[in-house]
Amino acid sequence: MAGRFLLALDQSTQSTKAFVLDASGAIVAKAARPHRQYYPEAGRVEHDPAEILANARAALAEAVEAAGIDPADIAALCVTNQRETIVAWDAETGRPLHNALVWQDDRGAPLCAELEARGYGPLVRGRTGLAIDPYYSASKLAWLARNSEPVRSALAAGRLMAGTMDSWLVWNLSGGKVFATDYSNASRTMLFDARELRWDPELIELFGLGGILLPEPRCSDAGFGEAWLPGLGITAPIAGVMGDSHAALFGHCGWEAGDAKGSYGTGSSLMLNIGPAAKEPPKGVVLSLAWGFRGKPSYVFEGNIHSTGYTMTWLRDKLGIFAADDEAERLAREVPDNGGVYLVPAFSGLGAPYWEHGIRATITGLSHGSDRRHIARAGLESIAYQVMDLVGAMAANAGAEFSSLHVDGGPSRNAFLMQFQADMLGIPVLVPPRDELSAIGVSYMGGLGVGFWRSPEEILGFQAEPRRFEPSMRPEVREKLAAGWKSAVAQAIFRKI
Repeated sequence: MAGRFLLALDQSTQSTKAFVLDASGAIVAKAARPHRQYYPEAGRVEHDPAEILANARAALAEAVEAAGIDPADIAALCVTNQRETIVAWDAETGRPLHNALVWQDDRGAPLCAELEARGYGPLVRGRTGLAIDPYYSASKLAWLARNSEPVRSALAAGRLMAGTMDSWLVWNLSGGKVFATDYSNASRTMLFDARELRWDPELIELFGLGGILLPEPRCSDAGFGEAWLPGLGITAPIAGVMGDSHAALFGHCGWEAGDAKGSYGTGSSLMLNIGPAAKEPPKGVVLSLAWGFRGKPSYVFEGNIHSTGYTMTWLRDKLGIFAADDEAERLAREVPDNGGVYLVPAFSGLGAPYWEHGIRATITGLSHGSDRRHIARAGLESIAYQVMDLVGAMAANAGAEFSSLHVDGGPSRNAFLMQFQADMLGIPVLVPPRDELSAIGVSYMGGLGVGFWRSPEEILGFQAEPRRFEPSMRPEVREKLAAGWKSAVAQAIFRKI
């Protein structure tokens, strides 16, 4: 294996980032390009696939230039991505037929409700491990096939290519030679048989997508062709493709059954590794492929929370509760408790384990004594409460106890939140010394795939100790706070629109 560096591409909801990593897994340099968010109607969120592709190419070149390395010294390009976001393009022209529909987009909700009412829930859940929900890609694709003339025409002509953002990037970076995705991304579409590891023809027909061209599903450490990087003047093997949450779990070295992590971003994902065999997920939780590694699948229970980091962004930008993110922590610490104030961040409904789409955000418990400090604290606490709900749902059917929770993402830098999270869970919360766990994790996967590292044990050898937050709250206080949160959620559901 030639090359002393890995190049990682992290295509996320807000931006596209590129990283150069060395043999110790350290980030040598990075670059980022934000992309525009399109909100054509309430509940609809779109991205421009062409803009994202251009940003990816530019960010890769910028990161290598910033690292000051010889581009020829790159061993592989590894790709991680926002997951359920779907891109549709023309097989003949290679051009997108519509803006990408983002994972937050819920325009597939009426179709999901229709299929659920017709009794297809058990079929979908049994095959895919997922609940019928507009969060996943299938209903978004079905909406495009019904409502976008270019997409409908391409489908009828057998020219409709569609896939999650990784497949769009791989296809373009490989010059149209490789149309593939990995198991982790495929398992989030609601079209993939999680046990048979193949696209399900019955589900494809159920969503009205007969004749669609879907990417070849592969193990996450497989080869995905050669990428031509015009800004660098080189080709590099594409090795290592994973959805961002799965990559973060791999970056935490959560490779064994019972390992768990929470990724805190715009929304949050909680994952529990359940090992090489698929299991029936508990109510409110879904089954996903963690990854495919060395020819074998690994599975996770997963729950997705719609609004965590976004809650604090909303409090900052829409209400002006604070001016900077670090100010939120200071405000929260200035009061001894939440003063009975709870924020239920159901801006687009509540995700796992509730899956309530028809409710909206509420702030309850306000009194004459309430001020912005209590609201800032309620926003931070809402993140921990939602994770608490998910851990409880998973533990009920996991066959493994949560001994600790590894975390990552911007909000994990908030010490108040992390301590409160440990207190509400009653287990240690572990924060790694490095950010960008998705990029690091997919680099571990790709690096192992091309022999950059010989074994997972080699990677374990250079891991730094995480920062530990130990639970210290009295049980009766924890129970009182949890009861207040559940009451606030019940009030929000009661007001369902």
